[in-house]
Amino acid sequence: MPKPHQKHAKLTRPTYGEFHRNEWGFIGAPCGTIQQLSAKLIEALQVHYRLAYVDADHAAGDQAETMPVSGSTLVYTDKINYHRYDLANDLNTFHRRPLFNAVDGVLVNGNHFSAKKQIVILDPKKEESLSRKLDRLTDVALILTTPSQEKPYDFLLEHLGENRPFMMPLGDINGILQWLRAQLTAARAPLNGLVLAGGKSQRMGIDKGKIIYHQLPQREHLSQQLSGICQAVYYSLREGQEAPEETAVIWDTFTGLGPYGAILSAFREQPEAAWLVVACDLPLLDEEALKFLLQHRDPSKLATAFHNPETGWPDPLVTIWEPRAYPVLLQFLTQGYSCPRKVLINSDIKLLDAPNPHILLNANSPEEREEVRKRLDQ
Repeated sequence: MPKPHQKHAKLTRPTYGEFHRNEWGFIGAPCGTIQQLSAKLIEALQVHYRLAYVDADHAAGDQAETMPVSGSTLVYTDKINYHRYDLANDLNTFHRRPLFNAVDGVLVNGNHFSAKKQIVILDPKKEESLSRKLDRLTDVALILTTPSQEKPYDFLLEHLGENRPFMMPLGDINGILQWLRAQLTAARAPLNGLVLAGGKSQRMGIDKGKIIYHQLPQREHLSQQLSGICQAVYYSLREGQEAPEETAVIWDTFTGLGPYGAILSAFREQPEAAWLVVACDLPLLDEEALKFLLQHRDPSKLATAFHNPETGWPDPLVTIWEPRAYPVLLQFLTQGYSCPRKVLINSDIKLLDAPNPHILLNANSPEEREEVRKRLDQ
């Protein structure tokens, strides 16, 4: 029996909402209440989390505003303390998501926009309005009670069915903060390890991943080190290579791009994971350095990387790449760049000094291999 025709390739899609992977829409209260609550939460969490806010312009609701420069499609203004873009074109979900890529979560005024998850506020002033917006309540995560409405409305309970979200008073700001902080912490991406073993080793003359420096072929040695700190470890291989037995492999689907393509291939397969990427040409890299990198990981950044004192730049091949790096890597590629170091240099990253700079010493030729062996003997 012939297989059904599939028009488009199957891709693993990130679990986005309207704006972001992590978003909560406040609904059921006047806009002023939602604005004040969101401002308090964002201010209190700004030290550890980057949060965005989505709302409509209430002041200009009945009066159409014109662009700052008449006739322009887009106006960019450097406001010194922040940057402003005025866009005349309409934005849909696919346009908005890249704009929110750099934040950890989004708080949404649910009176005007839908969101992936909802926080219902029981304010009798908006009871009738809420009853007309039940279609927006797709995943209620929290209910906030008020002194005048301490129990959910009957129509809300009927809509929720067996789902009974956690409840707390709207005035318990500390409790709401603790709840939201727990949600953001739980949303932290799991960490996978990726051993870059797909290079052609042209300068070395033999496969760098199979050179033995530490009783095992180098790629196996790195895999063992990563297995202690990552939830899963994969080899990155190019087509035509022999895959080791009992080892998970991510085949390079962005061919001809070297390590850049390997990183993109990993994200293509698992876009919700963060990837600790290590190269086989770093034989002095040790478990202590990898644990140091993990200890100082900042999931709010695009990546966490070591500063290489020899080059003066971040080292992209001993780096934790967060899920937010995936669209950025693709954006650089569309502009004609396939250098992961260039992405790090031009992005907001966590940059660390390595506990021992020798761990970043490359071995790409027979001469460099012998230099590494001398250091290991010493």
